[in-house]
Amino acid sequence: MSRRPVLCLGAGRMGRGIAHAMAHGGHDVRLLDMKPRDPADFRRLHDEALDEIASSLAMVADLGGFDPALVGGILDRISIHPADQAEAAFAGAEAIFEAVPETRDAKAAAFALTDRHAGGDAILASTTSTMLTTELAGLTALPGRTLNAHWLNPAFLVPLVEISPNDQTDPGTLTRLERILEQLGKVPVRCKASPGYIVPRIQALAMNEAARLVEEGVASAEDVDRAVKYGFGLRFGVLGLLEFIDWGGGDILYHASRYMTQATGDQRFAAPAIVNDKMEKGQIGLRTGQGFFDYSDRDIDAYRRERLGAFLAAVRNAGLWNQPVTSADEPRRSPPEQ
Repeated sequence: MSRRPVLCLGAGRMGRGIAHAMAHGGHDVRLLDMKPRDPADFRRLHDEALDEIASSLAMVADLGGFDPALVGGILDRISIHPADQAEAAFAGAEAIFEAVPETRDAKAAAFALTDRHAGGDAILASTTSTMLTTELAGLTALPGRTLNAHWLNPAFLVPLVEISPNDQTDPGTLTRLERILEQLGKVPVRCKASPGYIVPRIQALAMNEAARLVEEGVASAEDVDRAVKYGFGLRFGVLGLLEFIDWGGGDILYHASRYMTQATGDQRFAAPAIVNDKMEKGQIGLRTGQGFFDYSDRDIDAYRRERLGAFLAAVRNAGLWNQPVTSADEPRRSPPEQ
């Protein structure tokens, strides 16, 4: 299948990670350095960027991700262009991923350049996590083709990409970008223009709470991270957060939230109105057939079996599953003395 070229504005860490992912997926990728440099400085940047991408490709191949013999061919799909070659870099690009520093001035310069050179159907996708797409839309003459596409580092490994359109984004732009990402094996999710999107908003709360546990002397940093890796992380790698609420029952979260709020005297543990509302309506998950998700037409036994199978696979993959102890494993007991 023929894939059109893509362009990354900015040759820093995010741009390089996206270039790796897109080239792996069969696209010719152009990285455009947004800073004017003399030839010697550009050559250093050029070589450093290609070396980093080559290193990450080789590492993934060495870890069993693909045949190491393919590294060279993937790397050949990536080209790096100086700022004064913008017109050539933009030519024919289906998608333009803006990955410049997180300042309004840098974004404005990148969007102005895109307005001058982008093709008639090119998608403009900003990778920012600190500026909303509704704000970015005001920086471009192409708001209908503009949205946020927030990749998570390392971009060449993490499947998720959060997509946030602005009020003027054409629906066709949204579906085209989702198609491009899905062809790479990525998992796009949609969210409204809201600070933190989905993952950064959730992880900011979780990471700050982990830091507080250490600060308050509740547990060591090592034990907090062990708890996350072997409990929190394993569990929520199988069941989404909302799915887990339904699995155990929204009533558990309701009562746990009330206890934590009363015990700590801190409203940050209080349940949101939606949890209280579902409790009042009896929509607490699997047991009632309705929670955050509708289970009324689902084979619950088959669903439980599938999820527990995925959980078992995750535990095995972590090297933490033990086979049951049998009688042959038990130490032999001496016969009682007569």
